[in-house]
Amino acid sequence: MKYRLLGRTGVWVSELSLGAMTFGGADHPLWGGIGGLGQQDVDRLVGAALDAGVNFVDTANVYADGQSEELLGKALGKRRRDVVLATKVMGVMGPGPNQLGLSRLHMMQELEDSLRRLGTDHIDLYQIHNFDHLTPLDEVLRALDDAVTQGKVRYIGCANLAAWQISRAQGIAALHGLNGFVATQEYYSLVGRDVERDIVPMVEAEGLALTVWSPLAGGFLAGKTDAAGAFTEGRQSDQNLSGFLPTDRKAGAAVLDVLRAVAARHEASPARVALAWLLAQRGVTSVIVGARRLDQLTDNLAASELALTDRDLAELDEVSKPPMAYPNWIQDQFRPARIPG
Repeated sequence: MKYRLLGRTGVWVSELSLGAMTFGGADHPLWGGIGGLGQQDVDRLVGAALDAGVNFVDTANVYADGQSEELLGKALGKRRRDVVLATKVMGVMGPGPNQLGLSRLHMMQELEDSLRRLGTDHIDLYQIHNFDHLTPLDEVLRALDDAVTQGKVRYIGCANLAAWQISRAQGIAALHGLNGFVATQEYYSLVGRDVERDIVPMVEAEGLALTVWSPLAGGFLAGKTDAAGAFTEGRQSDQNLSGFLPTDRKAGAAVLDVLRAVAARHEASPARVALAWLLAQRGVTSVIVGARRLDQLTDNLAASELALTDRDLAELDEVSKPPMAYPNWIQDQFRPARIPG
């Protein structure tokens, strides 16, 4: 396993991290379809990941209505000190009007609940799970800063925010002497490259870590289909989940063809190649992998040792490259005039 710096924190995290979204919720219509794993399976996956050198584990309070955190905390046990533990806050955690969002009230309540469920006295990376259009950013940041000051959180981060929202938050934090975000977690895959337009340049400019969720596009890039082209495994095969990630199936089919060809050259799975491609992209710090089975996890973690060639990367880039958005394309037209040679 290789390690990369978590932004400017000086903390090293494994370039492949373990996601706990498949933990718990066996009887839930949503979470059961995503994973539904019990304690025995969770123990096995967590142990295997840590033994392989993974030291970065990510969950959220909303996963399986808190069960993911509970199962993960028990699985870590005495190995808690071996990992950089991340969780998230914002989602709906009850029927009340204040049991969601990023108000100080909700975040402080959920922080205490997450600490209890995880069986720890601190969270290494506490992330807001989305943007709250009602709570001012300065209130969000002051509440997170208080959590750091109290010693209950080491670092703060965000997930699913636009580049301008992150930059604005960083400006507010700098203006008022508050702790700012050290990392952002975003969707990024061979069939979902939107982050390259603004978020990747922003994290490079701000010195933030970029962690990646759903790198296989909900199982799409695992490429496991039947003779009719229907997906047989992963969230893409579940009718309740397949529409969550906006995936252009026609364009995605062309990506899968190239992905399978590259995989054949390396005698590797398409999933492993898709992960290795992400590890070769600008700005990426850690790619989060989630699994239901040990063999899936083992195959995913092997991506850390897969070195794609220039030809591989060029072919995958060409088939998956999105059209350049404005104002990126017009700025690129003026770039040669400012940068000689």
